[in-house]
Amino acid sequence: MVQAAIADPVFDRPVILLSPPRSGSTLLFETLALSPDLHTVGGESHRLIESMPELRVDAHGYASNRLTAADATPAVVAELRARFRDHARDRDGRQAPPRFRLLEKTPKNALRIPFLREVFPDARFVYLHRDARQVLASMIDAWLSGRFRTYVHLPGWPHPAWSLVLTPGWQALADAPIERIVAAQWASLTEVMLDDLSALPPERWCSVRYDALVTSPATQVPALCEAIGVRWDQPLDAGLRMSRNTLTPPDPHKWRRHAAVIEPLLDALEPTIARAEQAAADAGVARLG
Repeated sequence: MVQAAIADPVFDRPVILLSPPRSGSTLLFETLALSPDLHTVGGESHRLIESMPELRVDAHGYASNRLTAADATPAVVAELRARFRDHARDRDGRQAPPRFRLLEKTPKNALRIPFLREVFPDARFVYLHRDARQVLASMIDAWLSGRFRTYVHLPGWPHPAWSLVLTPGWQALADAPIERIVAAQWASLTEVMLDDLSALPPERWCSVRYDALVTSPATQVPALCEAIGVRWDQPLDAGLRMSRNTLTPPDPHKWRRHAAVIEPLLDALEPTIARAEQAAADAGVARLG
């Protein structure tokens, strides 16, 4: 059961970014981290979360990276909150004050919304939406690059490594080509994420579109900051800087390099694509309170 809506004495309305991997969330995270009001643990929180034995993937039989409210025992919640509190720093590297605004981004968190609601009862969630074709192409590139190997020698996986988020149903993909693996990853994670977001009060989550973010940062970034209740004091006239995880420079048509393998997948993915598009259209930044 989610705790009652009272003011959190430490974490003042944490902002948790959600998206499938390779959607541009690092770009959004690194941008928002420049706000004078937000504090981060310096990057993605894989180690903070998964160094806790109860939250490791092997503790769940390698089922997936999914965590639910049942995983948020009082001891786990207390320890994880302490870890985030102790590691949080502002944009200048200064330790967070006793009560602060946390900014958190880890792609696996799209499978952990019920768990995170227990850890941070007053959290606000921001869904970063990006064209599925672009995401699939970037996920293919990530697998091929060898830079995003999440699990080496994953039990039951016949290949040397698994890349990106371990999604429900991964075991059925052992004989699939990379493009079908990433399509299944994207669809599985997106459906779980949208199911969990739909269970939230509307004022607890909103969406921002990647294409609008990169083409109109001077309007999109301040609008999002206003919605989540933080200040923005950085110039955006020159656009956004490339994120640390960028493989090649952004280009909305870059996905066409993989068009021959992506386009045959789109019909099967259409219901999830349409659902994601609708969620992004319905959940503008004005919904956050």
